[in-house]
Amino acid sequence: MHIEKLMPSIVPAEQVACLWKEYDVLIFLVDLRDYPVLDCEFLNEMEKIHFDTLKTEYFKKRYIISRIIIKYLCSILKERSWCEIVTYKNEYGRVYLDGYNDLYLCISYTEHILALSLSKIKVGIDIEVIRSRSITNISKSINISLPENSTSVAAYDFFLMWTLKEAYCKFSNETMFSKLNWKLDLSEVQNTSYIINDTYILSLITKVDSLNINVSYLEIIDFNKILNH
Repeated sequence: MHIEKLMPSIVPAEQVACLWKEYDVLIFLVDLRDYPVLDCEFLNEMEKIHFDTLKTEYFKKRYIISRIIIKYLCSILKERSWCEIVTYKNEYGRVYLDGYNDLYLCISYTEHILALSLSKIKVGIDIEVIRSRSITNISKSINISLPENSTSVAAYDFFLMWTLKEAYCKFSNETMFSKLNWKLDLSEVQNTSYIINDTYILSLITKVDSLNINVSYLEIIDFNKILNH
């Protein structure tokens, strides 16, 4: 497994076009706390259908914020108005751009952090906060054998395997639930994991070797400027 330690820089959204020319995969980290709660009026009809199924304000906020950021970044790459960018989810929860088959999306959340990948090839990503917690039960879902009487762990290994398994499911268009008891097999895929600021683990799965990958924090976007444009 390939693991790197990162302290990502902060980049403005306007740099996405330049980065796109240089890299195969762009992964942006966004702190959802930096953005206000917005009305669903900024979603299209297809997106509103999914929005209406969400039960809590937390899920509603992260859905709206992530879609607006996706639309804005993709509008820069496609040189279109953000209003013309439409996202949709398939039955497994993977997000796509309607009408653009040459730009791949993948998103992951952990607490208040959104990880968003824009790529030229299909990838799966997952991000998790590294924290101590009881794993007696959930360890079984990723096939990790714990020492007898273990009740918690604060090591990278558990979260590394968890994120790799989630990323694999997203890449292969499968639900995590369907793979709960599956032993992770990375023999036919490429994988990269990052320890970010000693706080998060971010993992990526793909079929393509030797990718140029950029991981950055996305500078706060002024929604007032783009939503009223």
